[in-house]
Amino acid sequence: MDISKYQQINPPHRLLMGPGPINADPRVLRAMSAQLIGQYDPDMTNYMNEVMILYRNLFKTKNRWTLLINGTSRAGIESILLSIIHPGDIVLVLVFGRFGYLLCEIARRCRAVVNTIIVPWGEIVEPDKVEDAIKKIKPKLLLTVHGDTSTTMLQPLEDIGNICTKYDVLFYTDATASLGGNKLETDIWKLDIVSAGMQKCLGGPSGTSPITISSKTEKIIRNRSCVEEGIRTEEHKNGCNEMIYSNYFDLGMIIDYWGPQRLNHHTEATTALYGARECARIILQEGLDKSILRHQIHGEAMLQGIKGMGLEIFGNVNYKMNNILGVIIPRNINGNQVRKLMLEDFGIEIGTSFGPLEGKIWRIGTMGYNARKDCVMQTLSALEMVLNHLGYKTIQGVALQTVWNYYEKINYVR
Repeated sequence: MDISKYQQINPPHRLLMGPGPINADPRVLRAMSAQLIGQYDPDMTNYMNEVMILYRNLFKTKNRWTLLINGTSRAGIESILLSIIHPGDIVLVLVFGRFGYLLCEIARRCRAVVNTIIVPWGEIVEPDKVEDAIKKIKPKLLLTVHGDTSTTMLQPLEDIGNICTKYDVLFYTDATASLGGNKLETDIWKLDIVSAGMQKCLGGPSGTSPITISSKTEKIIRNRSCVEEGIRTEEHKNGCNEMIYSNYFDLGMIIDYWGPQRLNHHTEATTALYGARECARIILQEGLDKSILRHQIHGEAMLQGIKGMGLEIFGNVNYKMNNILGVIIPRNINGNQVRKLMLEDFGIEIGTSFGPLEGKIWRIGTMGYNARKDCVMQTLSALEMVLNHLGYKTIQGVALQTVWNYYEKINYVR
């Protein structure tokens, strides 16, 4: 082995304007460079307590158990579903994009009986369909994505929360791509469980999943308690229901680790926690409502610029997420070639999509640290130049002038 071939990591400069990840806020990267301390150091446990407080404010909840799962957004989803679903439980999943199918996949692996409401990609699920399905199949749990980046749609949740409460159905949503950049009211909308991820509107790196669970959900988890040998004492009693079939994702033990007992479960990912804490601190310092408004403003600016270029928007714009836009790839244009030239010649990344939309739309994100005027202008300028180079002619400058006019109209000040 020639170790000289392995140089220190030095990634190229990229402006990440796809569906995520995005460029992390430099303040988050600085926080993550801080030195490690022991997992039971009083300063470390204090940071953990502060994280719980900060994320209660982001989730808009009073839930005591608002904490971090060490792992990507999918780890947060798995920890929740594995800890709540008993084999044979009936669940209802709303599917309006790729990540609704992911919820189905994980629920099946938990051996749930999975029922779905499926709508065409680019649409959302209407509340009356949800109520009809609940009355028919009587599920224990309703699962939905809040904002699905594969289609750019944002599923309305408030009416569904009322329906779930009416029929005593647990309500879970995956807010990986929406939290911090779109309105989310955990308590007011009667959400029982919410999970998220860091690499979208929260402005950090993937690898940590904030979650929040209601007291009703905690009771279900506690009834499956099974403290592992080697750390259990005579005071620890097994729950009356079937155990959780994962050790790492056992929310009962994770809660006990984050709670006053500090019952050993895993070694908290210190550097990731520093980053997650800083993400929340930055947003709350800005103001959550202002963060959401910032995503709305720059998302709308991107929309106006794309329309000024003569390109079509995918999906029902009335339900579009603030932070991501679907753009229909013009005929006779190779979408992947456009993305390749933008990356290689301008250092800007935009995304394509999955399944029925693969190669048919671009997904352009304006989120987190990249929800900024300069990022919008750079991306539109590069896209217009690449399209003209490949034969899709636009009226030069119209797209950018449209965006300038938009910012002036709303009196936007950087």
